[in-house]
Order: sequence, then C-alpha cells, then structure tokens
Amino acid sequence: HVQLVESGGGLVQPGGTLRLSCAASGFTRNVLCMAWFRQVPGEEREGVASIYTSGGSTHYGDSVKGRFTISKDIAKNVLYLQMDSLKPEDTAMYYCAADSCLVVASGGPYKYRGQGTQVTVS
Repeated sequence: HVQLVESGGGLVQPGGTLRLSCAASGFTRNVLCMAWFRQVPGEEREGVASIYTSGGSTHYGDSVKGRFTISKDIAKNVLYLQMDSLKPEDTAMYYCAADSCLVVASGGPYKYRGQGTQVTVS
C-alpha cells in the first residue's frame, strides 16, 4: 500500500529556509502526480506545489511562487519542498500527497497523504 512520510518541519525565523522531505513507497500506476499542501486549523487546505512524477512538470500556488521549489528524487522515491524567504503567513501543517494528476490539479481531496510536518515561521 502507498505510504507517505514527511519530515523536515520546524521553527524558523522570517526570511529563513527549510527543506521538507516526503519518503514515498508502494505506488501504483494510477498515482502520477504528487503535491504539497498546507493547512491551518479551522481553514481550508491550500495547494502549495505539485509535480508530474514522470515528466517533472511543476505547478505552484500564487502565494509561494518564486520562493518554494518542488522536486523529486526518482531513485530514492523522495519528494522535496525547498522553502526560501519564509514568511509568518507560511506557518501551517504541511502535507505530502499523491493521486492522479486530475485530482492533484483540482487541489484534492487526495487519495494518499502523509501525517504532516509542522512549519512555524516566527
């Protein structure tokens, strides 16, 4: 079965950087896209970035464009999110997700997601 395990969250000052990792396993053929999304308690989830696992094309949410970079190490089956120039409004629980590209493009809900890693910018 599909497993996604995030790591790399923490507390960072405004303007700082963090790199999140998501170790993935058990994928099936219908899982073609992966994504990072974030959520603050009581608010809707917000899509952060997505990547087509085969061709590598990427998409970013407007609030993180130019600051965040999504990438995937195919050999290691690890998804990354490099976060630069962090702002207090980036504070949230960050989740790794995977599903068909149609679902990922629509922003979920996702069939597969990890347990999340907390990012706090303060």
